[in-house]
Amino acid sequence: MSTGSASCVFCAIVAGGAEAEVVIDTADAVGFLDRSPLFPGHVLVVPRIHVVTLADLDGVAPFFEVVQRVSGALPHALGAQGTFVAMNNIVSQSVSHLHAHVVPRTRGDGLRGFFWPRTKYGEGEASAVAARIRSALGTG
Repeated sequence: MSTGSASCVFCAIVAGGAEAEVVIDTADAVGFLDRSPLFPGHVLVVPRIHVVTLADLDGVAPFFEVVQRVSGALPHALGAQGTFVAMNNIVSQSVSHLHAHVVPRTRGDGLRGFFWPRTKYGEGEASAVAARIRSALGTG
């Protein structure tokens, strides 16, 4: 394990060297909006240290406490009915840095199985959504 990888985009976000809509920043993890969200408010939570898989992460409790906070905040922030929380380890892991997807859900939102449509944020939409989540988390 290392504290960062020069070639890792998530390490760059954690270090403040790459742009992202950060919604929570703690001593152990950083949460930011996915650039290609399943739905507006789709957050990626990453540990500050560079690890590739969940099995590589020592002391998982602080990381999952942040995932839990985000999962609890999304329904309040966005009017969702619940959340979907998932992570991949190696297979289907588009960035080789451990990350949990926390996705707001509502009944009938169209999310079925493992084939999900991706969207793009409209002009200014990502900033507005991130501000709502930060407010619900008490981080901004």
